Amino acid sequence: MRRPPAAGATCRRFAIRGFVAVFLVYVLAALALESPLLVVPTPVPGAGAATAASRPLHLDGSGERGRGGAPARPLKRPHRETLSAAGRSSRRLPGIVSGLDLRRLNATRSGSLRKVAAEAAAAGARVFSELQTLAGTVTELDATGEEERSRCPHSIVLTGDEFRVKGRTVELPCGLTLGSYITVAATPRAAHADRDPKITLVREGDEPIMVSQFMMELQGLKTVDGEDPPRILHFNPRLRGDWSGKPVIEQNTCYRMQWGTSLRCEGWRSRADEEIVDGMVKCEKWIRDDEERSEQSKTSWWLNRLIGRTKKVSVDWPYPFVEDRMFVLTLTAGLEGYHVNVDGRHVTSFPYRTGFVLEDATGLSLNGDLDVQSVFAGTLPTAHPSFSPQKHLEMLPIWQAPPLPDEPIEIFIGILSAGNHFAERMAVRKTWMSAAQKSSNVVARFFVALNGRKEVNAELKKEAEFFGDIVIVPFMDSYDLVVLKTVAICEYGVRVVSARYIMKCDDDNFVRLESVKDELKKIPRGKSLYVGNMNYHHKPLRTGKWAVTYEEWPEEDYPTYANGPGYVISSDIAASIVSEFTAHKLRLFKMEDVSMGMWVERFNNTRHVQYVHSIKFCQFGCIDDYYTAHYQSPRQMLCLWDKLQSGKAQCCIAAARVFIRINLKCTYI
Repeated sequence: MRRPPAAGATCRRFAIRGFVAVFLVYVLAALALESPLLVVPTPVPGAGAATAASRPLHLDGSGERGRGGAPARPLKRPHRETLSAAGRSSRRLPGIVSGLDLRRLNATRSGSLRKVAAEAAAAGARVFSELQTLAGTVTELDATGEEERSRCPHSIVLTGDEFRVKGRTVELPCGLTLGSYITVAATPRAAHADRDPKITLVREGDEPIMVSQFMMELQGLKTVDGEDPPRILHFNPRLRGDWSGKPVIEQNTCYRMQWGTSLRCEGWRSRADEEIVDGMVKCEKWIRDDEERSEQSKTSWWLNRLIGRTKKVSVDWPYPFVEDRMFVLTLTAGLEGYHVNVDGRHVTSFPYRTGFVLEDATGLSLNGDLDVQSVFAGTLPTAHPSFSPQKHLEMLPIWQAPPLPDEPIEIFIGILSAGNHFAERMAVRKTWMSAAQKSSNVVARFFVALNGRKEVNAELKKEAEFFGDIVIVPFMDSYDLVVLKTVAICEYGVRVVSARYIMKCDDDNFVRLESVKDELKKIPRGKSLYVGNMNYHHKPLRTGKWAVTYEEWPEEDYPTYANGPGYVISSDIAASIVSEFTAHKLRLFKMEDVSMGMWVERFNNTRHVQYVHSIKFCQFGCIDDYYTAHYQSPRQMLCLWDKLQSGKAQCCIAAARVFIRINLKCTYI
């Protein structure tokens, strides 16, 4: 007969069983709490910034954006976030990627621009998806590869045939440096009849004039798709003359398709009190009409040299270029400017202009009535002035954007930029944008679309993550689709930062922020407003490079609109634009400033809008006491900022420009 177990043993068995059960419950609870498949996030009061970071990117219009919810504010440290979609999360930051629902661009809707925009959005979605999967180190080049890429030739030699095969352009991959020179052997062609010359006026019924001219240009990289490259130096001999009726040499610069003040050499030596360049005059004297006298003068000069005559002899040389006669021209980069010598004698010198540096001259172009025999470039820099080292030097925390304020703000500034405009963005960050970043009621952001080159997008991604001041609008960038960035600016200004006023400007626009704020204070609160440099009763161009077809714009006149480089609208107008875009009712036009005028006019039909015109929002260049200054290079931006810091709202230009008022807008001659 078995004895019953002792009471102590029974207690021990129950204790062991209880301990095992508690342990199993603990293990199961720990696994459940740590598993990402089971956890349900609970919003924490006041932690809106943290939850914003986990909002998924819905380019197809689904999810939170598709339900019409406004985007939450970004994290307190937006520049520390990434766009990574792989691994931990397939999510994005609303502070780095635009919340604009590009699904609203329906390709089946009428209008050629909508179809193009929808295709660009679809392509952009694919490119952006690839961009999200890039690891931070994928785009880094190894040191050996970078060194190999950075090497540039010390000299370049091309025959005339090789030059023509290259499209009459010579690439100077590292630009120029002090002492660099370019020698061209060429022959001007005989004059030809021209009924529509660009250098003089021909009246109807007049005989065609005889023209012989050529252009030698130092050009830079293209700054914007759809625009011509900047001309760092434009050298234009006109052998048969122009409107002056005499042979001339005209020199100039052109930035973003805006010409500066020309330097014309017309046969007279520069005045004694005029600026010199490295000790040389800008224009040498040549005989204007009497070539026979020129030969006599040269013969007398050499005769006097042979007989040892010490008296100074004045030598008159002819115009340096003659039809069907070969010349040898040498362009040299000096300390203060460019110097041109033809057949061994100095002809002209052109001082460097603010905003253009030697390393920017990455191409030489020769066009016009000219047969080129050879081109030789020497003493070229062998080190590539690439942006990579510059970017590492510029990537400093001092230029990072502060967290977005928790309260509504007064002004939101959206800055249109392009993927490869790092230098322009850095100039803005270091100047007027730094004042905006220090203000609690002003926020500024760059709006950038995607580039066709993967490496540009990869660099843009890193820049956006570091600085926290870039909003990527995920469509393929195009000059005709800039209007989409403007809509994205309105969406961000209304839904993300809740601004009273939204300002749009370009990345080559210098904004005098305090003056813009003072201008807005003149208008009573609560009024709908549209502020800028207004254009009235403008008509679309039907021919030429900027032609607008009747399909694109059937009306005969544009609505009143502010010039695109800088204008301000009230938030109710911006909210209306976003609402109509969401409802598929927003009409899109390829000129974004005209589009804004069209949208404001439509809004004005239901609620009165106060139009405020000021030429101080200058479209072309700069005027003293400006509100905004357009077409400013990065170096000019820094110059304007230095002057503004000293209390002077003055322009930075190397040569005086005369500004005139034409049709209530600002331009220069």
